[in-house]
Amino acid sequence: MSFARPWATSAPRRIGCMPSLFLRRTLTSSPTKGGAWQWRRWQRTAAVASVSLGIGGYVVYNHDTAYLVAASLRRCSIAAKVTCQVSWDYYRNFPDLPSDGDSAEEQQRVLAKRSAVHLRSAERVRAALMKNGGVYIKLGQHISAMQYVLPAEWCETMQPLQDQNTASSLKDVDHVIFRDLGQHIEEMFSDFDAEPIGVASLAQVHRAVLRETGEEVAVKVQHPMVRTYSDIDIATVSVMFEFIHSVFPDFKFMWLSAEMRGSLPQELDFRNDKSNAERVEWNFAQHPDIPLAVPKMIRASERVLIMEYVNGRRCDDLRYLRLNSIDPAEVSREIGRVFAEMTYVHGFLHCDPHPGNLFVRPRDGRRTTHGHNFDLVLLDHGLYRHLSPRFRYEYAEMWHALMKGDTEKIKHWSRRLSGTDLYILFSTILTGQNWSAIETKSLAKSTAPAHFSVGSMMKQHPDILRQITDVLSSVPPVLLLVLKTNDLLRMVDQKLFADQPLAVQQHAQLRTWMRISHYCLVAIRNARSQDIHHSVSRAGFLQTASRIGRLTMNWITFWIYDAALSLYSAALSIEDVFIRWRAKLAL
Repeated sequence: MSFARPWATSAPRRIGCMPSLFLRRTLTSSPTKGGAWQWRRWQRTAAVASVSLGIGGYVVYNHDTAYLVAASLRRCSIAAKVTCQVSWDYYRNFPDLPSDGDSAEEQQRVLAKRSAVHLRSAERVRAALMKNGGVYIKLGQHISAMQYVLPAEWCETMQPLQDQNTASSLKDVDHVIFRDLGQHIEEMFSDFDAEPIGVASLAQVHRAVLRETGEEVAVKVQHPMVRTYSDIDIATVSVMFEFIHSVFPDFKFMWLSAEMRGSLPQELDFRNDKSNAERVEWNFAQHPDIPLAVPKMIRASERVLIMEYVNGRRCDDLRYLRLNSIDPAEVSREIGRVFAEMTYVHGFLHCDPHPGNLFVRPRDGRRTTHGHNFDLVLLDHGLYRHLSPRFRYEYAEMWHALMKGDTEKIKHWSRRLSGTDLYILFSTILTGQNWSAIETKSLAKSTAPAHFSVGSMMKQHPDILRQITDVLSSVPPVLLLVLKTNDLLRMVDQKLFADQPLAVQQHAQLRTWMRISHYCLVAIRNARSQDIHHSVSRAGFLQTASRIGRLTMNWITFWIYDAALSLYSAALSIEDVFIRWRAKLAL
C-alpha cells in the first residue's frame, strides 16, 4: 500500500532537472529538519514564557521591591542624563573670560555666552530636580541659598524650589499616619483639612482638630517615598558630583552631598523636631525680652509630628506686616537677636531660617512680656547644629577682627577656622562684602553698599570659583551650615527692607554689623572669663586678687565697647525716624 505524500509531487516541478540523488536527499531530509525547527521554536517559546511567568510572579508577590527598583532606576537615569547634558554643555560651549586686550563688544559677547550656559544648565538641572522631587528638591534649595558662592543664574533659577513642591495625596497621608500612629485620620481627628497649608520637599502640613481634646493642631506628615529613596538619592548625587569633578577638576562641591548625607537622617526623623524645639524653648525662657515663640510639640513619631497650630504669615510678607502695623525693621532686629543668641551664646543653631520657617504672629504689645506687637514664630526644627565653646570663641574673634579691619588677626583666625590661607576670600564669603570695605576698617562705619558678587569677582579674577571651592572643601562641616545660615538671614533682611528708603536700608546693614559686634564681645568676654577662672591653680591672696582684677578689666573693656555700640545704634534709629518722615512728606 502506498501513501500519497503532498511534497513528492510538487517538489520536482520547483527544482527542474536537479540530479536525482540530491533530490532524494532533499525530499527525505525536509520533514526531519522541519520537525526539528518546530521543536526548537516551541522550546524557545516555553523558555520565554517561563521567564515571563517568573518575572510576573516575582512582581506580583514582591510588588513593592520591584516598584522601588524600577523607580530608582528611573530617578538615577534622570540624574545621569542631566549630569551628562550639563557637563557636555560646559565642556563645549563655556568660553574663557575675555582678556583686557579684547574690545568692549567682544567682552560683552563672551560674558553673555557664559551667562547663557549658566542659565541653560541651571534650568535643566531644576527641571530634573523637580521631576525627582524629595531629596533633589532639598539639593536645589541648598543651591539657591549659596548666593555668595555660585553664579547668580544658578541661585535665582533654583529660588522657586523654596515654594514649588508637590503635595502627597490624602490617601498617602492617611497611610503614613496609620503606619506610624496606628490610627486613621478620622479616628484621631474630628476635623482634618484635605488641602495642606504648606508643602516642603520632605513633608507637608495640615490643619486639624484633635478628637480627644478639641485642640487645633498642625500635623506635619512626611511624604511617603522620601525615606525609601533617600539613601539611593544621596548616593546618586554623590556619584554625580564625583563625575563632574572628574571632568572638571576645579569642581569641588562634593562637600554639599556629604553635608546632605549627614543632615538628612536627622531631618527625616520627626522626633528630632520635637526634642530640638523643646530645647530651644528652654534656652530662650531666660530671655523674656525676645519675642520668640516655639509651637508646643504634642506628639511625634519618625514620620508624623503633631504640634500646636499657630496663626501668622511669613516674615517677608510686607503687606501683612503693614496691615498689622508691624515694623519690618523690628522684625529684622529680633530675627538677628534670636540667631545671634543661638550662635554665640547657646551654641545650638537652627540651620534652615528661610522665610517659610520664620512666621510673624500679631500680638497686643501691652499684654506681652517682651513689649513688641508681634511674636516671631520659629518653625521646622529638624536641622540644628551644636557649636562647641571653642568654635564660638574662634568665630567671634574672626568677626571681631573683621569689624576692626585688623588684617593680621583676620589672617590668624581665618586660618584657624577655614584651614586655608585664602583669608581674603573667606572674609568676603563670611561677610558678603568686598575686601576693600573690610581692609579699610569701614565695615561697621560706611553706609555705602559694597556687596560681594561671584559674577563681578570672576570678571577680575578668573580663578575665583576654584578658590571658593577650595575654601568650602576645607572648612569643617559645622562652619558650612553656619555660612548657609548667614546667607539665608541676609536674604531675609533684603526682603524685609525692599520697600524702604536707601538710607534706611544702609542703616539696617550697619545695625546688623553692630549686633554681631555686640554678641562677639559677649562670646569673647565669656571665653576670657573662663580662661581667667581656670588659669589660677592656687587660691592664695595674691592669686585671688590678680584674678579679680583681670575679671574686672575684662568686664570694663566689654562695657566700654558695648556702650559705644548702643549709643551709635540709638543715633541711627533716631535718624531713621527723620528719614521716614521726610519720605512721607515727599509723597
